[in-house]
Amino acid sequence: MEDENVIKLPVTEDKITAKKRGRPPKFDAEEEERLRQKNLKRLAVLGEEDDSVKRLETLVFGAEEELLERLVEEDEEEQTSGLQLEDEEGRGDEDSDGEEEPRQQPQPRKAAWVDEDDELEEEVDLKHRYRRNLMKGDAESVMSKQRLQQRMKEQFQKSMGGTPSWAQSSDQKKKKALDEEEEEEEEEDDLLRRTGNFVSSSESLPSGVLRMKKCLHANSARPSADRLTTVQFHPSAQVVMTAGLDQSVSLFQVDGKTNPKIQSVHLERFPVHQARFSRDGRTVIATSLRNKMFYLYDMMEGRVAPVRSVRGLSEARVKDFSVCPDGGALLLTGTNGYLHMLTLKTNEIVRSMKINGDVSGVAFCPDGSKAFVNSEEGEVFVWDVRSSRCLSRFMDDGCVKGTAIAASPDGRYLACGSQAGVVNVYSQEACLNSTNPKPLRAVMNLLTSATSLTFNPTSEILAVASRVEDEAVRLVHLPSLTVFSNFPVASRKVAHRVTCLDFSPRSGFFSLANNKGHAPLFRSASQSTLLVSNCEYLKHFLCSCSFWSTMEMSEDTHQTGTLWLLHYKDF
Repeated sequence: MEDENVIKLPVTEDKITAKKRGRPPKFDAEEEERLRQKNLKRLAVLGEEDDSVKRLETLVFGAEEELLERLVEEDEEEQTSGLQLEDEEGRGDEDSDGEEEPRQQPQPRKAAWVDEDDELEEEVDLKHRYRRNLMKGDAESVMSKQRLQQRMKEQFQKSMGGTPSWAQSSDQKKKKALDEEEEEEEEEDDLLRRTGNFVSSSESLPSGVLRMKKCLHANSARPSADRLTTVQFHPSAQVVMTAGLDQSVSLFQVDGKTNPKIQSVHLERFPVHQARFSRDGRTVIATSLRNKMFYLYDMMEGRVAPVRSVRGLSEARVKDFSVCPDGGALLLTGTNGYLHMLTLKTNEIVRSMKINGDVSGVAFCPDGSKAFVNSEEGEVFVWDVRSSRCLSRFMDDGCVKGTAIAASPDGRYLACGSQAGVVNVYSQEACLNSTNPKPLRAVMNLLTSATSLTFNPTSEILAVASRVEDEAVRLVHLPSLTVFSNFPVASRKVAHRVTCLDFSPRSGFFSLANNKGHAPLFRSASQSTLLVSNCEYLKHFLCSCSFWSTMEMSEDTHQTGTLWLLHYKDF
């Protein structure tokens, strides 16, 4: 019998398991051998592989020996590349002095799919009316599809002035931008290295495509509220003038980027029909439509003086005029075929001339000794300005009603415009020596009346325009007497209805005046620098303008004050 006062201790697991652990089972050798043989058979069945699986492994990994060789080669390459990196780090700056090895060009992508029909040489008939303009000769009547595609691509790029931006890849655009930046830096460095006169004659202008860039409007700082009638560049400063029916004359600095306004003059109840700089660039002459009063704006003194009456002038109004090359007189266009010579010194008429019919335009020879006067009847008169005597006259070829006339600054060409839109380009020498000259070329790219004609200062470009129709403006390459194919751009309206056009003194800029009150500005690819020496009135004018602080002057300029170098890009 157990004692009740004795406390029992808990029994441990070891003791419990020890009590419950039985005897180990007896080893059966036959049963073990049977299980071992059964497992060997299973392993043999699992080890047998299908022939297709073996072939796939051989194709992917190769044979066992080849796989081992490749693994060994990869280990060796990793070790050698690690050593090369250590050597390059040890050399340091020695490798930076050497020339870099050219990188391997990426391989061009292969076509994902090729149509067999594209490889067939199929001939295309070029005599079809839609493909006649692609022919370069009568013998070229048949062409393969591949050559036709190449020909059409070349023609498109020629008309667009190169590959358009939307057809260029991102890499081509980046490369083009880098090349342009490098060219600009090289040109600036070359300009700073040299001294002396930077003004030089331009190279011959190529035909076909004109390299021009659209800039900010010349009058973007002050657009006109009405139709512009005049745009003209200053003869010696980086300034452009605009005037129009909003009764104002405005001056702008031309840089192609901001074109800030210099000054604007409002003329009360005086819608400007025509405004011109004097030959010396000190005065602006402005006329209107309604009366014979006109204004003289002295830019040096900032004074606007109205000329209400002219001694010896019996006309009811003064509308159109031309500035004589000598700079001291104006040739006023009157009614009934009269022309009046007005001297600016005394504001009086010194002589008059008359032609048959009404005057439609006047153009001077470069020396100012002779004037070509175009009549509305299509007849051109050649006048001696000093003696007021008609030297000769001739009929404009095929003209029914004359509308405009212009003479080139180098004295080689004479252009006559007609109401039919035809512009005949003559030789000035033939017009002076013959009573029946034949035109060198008849430009028939305008469908409406040719109302504006202007030569550029180098006599390489003739600009023709009509104010009757939108985008009716063309640029003619005079050495080849062909029209530039890329102006104006046909995809969008830029020029609208052109009333006046002009080139800058170095032909770097070209501007228009249109019916929208804007003066679109275009910049050519060339750059030039204008050198002004001992020009006191121009120095006074530029110093008085707000834009003088943006000009670049050399250090010698501040010391001597005798040489003023105005660095004009694209002017």
